Amino acid sequence: MNSTDRSGPTSERRAKSLTEQAYIILRERIIVGQLAPGMAVSEPELAEKLEMSKTPVREAMARLCVEGFMEAFPRRGYRVKPVTVNDMNDLFAVRGVLEGTAAALAAKNLTEAELDALDQLANASYVVGENVSTKTFVDSNEEFHSAIAQGSRNPRLHSLVMSHLEECARLFYMGTRIRDINPETANDHHRIVTVLRERDGDKARAAMVEHNENTRKGLLNALISNAQGGFTL
Repeated sequence: MNSTDRSGPTSERRAKSLTEQAYIILRERIIVGQLAPGMAVSEPELAEKLEMSKTPVREAMARLCVEGFMEAFPRRGYRVKPVTVNDMNDLFAVRGVLEGTAAALAAKNLTEAELDALDQLANASYVVGENVSTKTFVDSNEEFHSAIAQGSRNPRLHSLVMSHLEECARLFYMGTRIRDINPETANDHHRIVTVLRERDGDKARAAMVEHNENTRKGLLNALISNAQGGFTL
């Protein structure tokens, strides 16, 4: 190929790289709430903010639409998809099954060192309204659940758990902004570790399912009572 041809593999890699960058940035902003549920956005607006052309932004938005984070409206642009009660209930129903199974397997497979690390992660806390500590808290929560899923020693199960944890992250950010969930999260997490140390798979499953249900109820009640924008029945 002629070295002056700019339409070859290098150009294609660069286009893919820009699309991936746009996707990562926009997805993160949706999850942390910088692009709030229900917010209307346009390709030109986002392209200008990201200092990119519209093409990678359009491709990133298409991917986010497929994943359920965005909605496209012909000739009108895009909207960050609102969160509904059904969305939340469906998500936590699946999480309960997946993570309950993961916890049951992890009870038999986690090492003592891994259990000690889980105990440390269970100590994570944040200051309501403070972005840095909130991000650390949400990341630690995801790491806690991920470590238990990894402890199942089933890579397919871990992958499924992670995909649902990432989808839940947006709900978790919404919840941390309107109520203090430090005590209930820490208590549930430490109780899960205690049960895991007993090497009882059935008790571990039950503890994880109960924790997921506690989280679902707490988030749901908080979001409804505070009339959180972008959260609909």
